Amino acid sequence: MKKGTKRKQPLNSSSSSSITKSLKRSKTIGIGNTEPYPDHPRPTPDECLALRDALLALHGFPKEFLKYREQRLKKENPSFEKNSLKPEPPEKLHVEEKSDSSGKSEGEESVLDGLVSTILSQNTTDVNSQRAFLSLKSAFPTWEDVLAAEPNHIEDAIRCGGLAPTKASCIKSILNCLFEKRGKLCLEYLRDLSIGEVKAELSQFKGIGPKTVACVLMFHLQQNDFPVDTHVFQIAKSIGWLPVLADVKRAYLHLNCRIPNNLKFDLNCLLFTHGKNQEYGPKHCNLIPPFTRKELC
Repeated sequence: MKKGTKRKQPLNSSSSSSITKSLKRSKTIGIGNTEPYPDHPRPTPDECLALRDALLALHGFPKEFLKYREQRLKKENPSFEKNSLKPEPPEKLHVEEKSDSSGKSEGEESVLDGLVSTILSQNTTDVNSQRAFLSLKSAFPTWEDVLAAEPNHIEDAIRCGGLAPTKASCIKSILNCLFEKRGKLCLEYLRDLSIGEVKAELSQFKGIGPKTVACVLMFHLQQNDFPVDTHVFQIAKSIGWLPVLADVKRAYLHLNCRIPNNLKFDLNCLLFTHGKNQEYGPKHCNLIPPFTRKELC
């Protein structure tokens, strides 16, 4: 990303081109777009609720997403006491909360942590992406350390997650851009912005696509957004929630318009888990709502 000049410059062909590119990136991430399939009435709220409940009965709530669910419930209700959709032993739900000097709980991820961990999760397994993030934080305890590091050293730290050169370049670019714009490496200000404003902010970073933005919104900012990955897209299409010729970009816009906000998080986590486990066998048919039974089993 080009460095901004200190003085205001008159609008010329070069700056006009830059603005056009920025607008195109905003549209790609889904800022200001409306329902792309207004004549496709599915899913209905009742269908969303029925499928959420059926998948919940089948899988229980996925353990890897419990901490994010608890963060959402705490945000909605400060007096929330930890529990889950599927009861778990208390020791598995407990997260020790020790605050650091910034006031952030020790067990709580920062927004920048979440963004980088999402980047590292691209095109790899959950296990490898977690190893890559832990390796990066072990080699460079602070984001200032990462910013000061040589690119090849960052690559070495995250190599276990795959695509190390590409991901290291993206992370380095984001940190450079963030420090240039804000004077510090912190994205906590995004917590006070609307979904559209967050998308506009993150669209400034090179290498950040719509799925990454949606994941940051849903998991790390506790916003009501619905990321569409391969699993979600394939299942939604197979059960008729999307038109036959739908693509991922429009699927994201359509499903975010159709799925009720209060069901987005649970349903997204459960669809991802269902698709990852590929549990479409006949023994599960009686747990799937009638309108999806034929397609999923």
